Amino acid sequence: MPNRTDPMVTVRALKSAAPYIRIFKGKVFIIKASGGVFGNPDATRNLMEQVAILHQVGIRVVVVHGGGEQLTGIQQSMGIEPKMVAGRRVTDAKSIEVTSMVLNGLVNTQILGICRELSINAVGVSGVAAGLIRAHKRPPVVVEGQTVDYGFVGDIDLVDSKVLQQLLDDGLMPVVSPVSCDDKGTLLNINADTVAAAIGGALKAEKLLLVTGAPGIMESLDDPHSLVSYTDLAGLQKLKDQGSLKDGMLPKATAIEAAIRGGVRRVHCISYKTPDSVLAEVFTNEGTGTLIVEDIKGLSAAEQGN
Repeated sequence: MPNRTDPMVTVRALKSAAPYIRIFKGKVFIIKASGGVFGNPDATRNLMEQVAILHQVGIRVVVVHGGGEQLTGIQQSMGIEPKMVAGRRVTDAKSIEVTSMVLNGLVNTQILGICRELSINAVGVSGVAAGLIRAHKRPPVVVEGQTVDYGFVGDIDLVDSKVLQQLLDDGLMPVVSPVSCDDKGTLLNINADTVAAAIGGALKAEKLLLVTGAPGIMESLDDPHSLVSYTDLAGLQKLKDQGSLKDGMLPKATAIEAAIRGGVRRVHCISYKTPDSVLAEVFTNEGTGTLIVEDIKGLSAAEQGN
């Protein structure tokens, strides 16, 4: 006879998750997923299955997606060499067209297709839609002693969350592309972590989950066992000062601080490579990645693993 799963394992799991479901039902979660997730069909499906569970238990989910890997691949196929400075992409006139095509089209539609299969009533929007994200073109800035013109890259002026609030009130799940525009309609590429943080603040989200390829925030980039289980804004600044945060983690750190100062209660950095990382992070005290709060003194003993 085939081995049967012990039904009590399932029962215990449901009972342990029940208190979290009661706490989080009706709350807003922002889930920002990097483009690396969507380059892997199995990882994409695993992530969206977890999102479906959150949605189905009454958590109001907004998904914000990146698409850096897909964008880099298509740029290179068109003879455009991607350029990154301090973890942020430089976007020239030709690149912004490709950016809009990849993010608003390829990646956003791919996610919506999986949502339909999983019976999630999802709606794709970009920062341009209904003035959701109002932005201006970033002026040249000094980075590491050099003046850098990021091109058609935007800095956020305002998030008008009414369109997202209406979708959530109607039981729909927004899937947001980070492309926006200025008041003259010029398209602008905005870092997806920055967009997720700004939306989280505007909606006063309970949680912002940054889902990436890294297991979380590492104290030492060369040591996989140096995962920081939890920290606060002061601890995050210390990690930055000691050089633990580099490349793509730098804009993430900025976004994390902006999210928390904007009103998001908890920020989590987790890996899509860890099985069921979203559910483990939300429905257990142990979690799988890094939890960041404003002040570590506000964490419960259980959240600190005591």
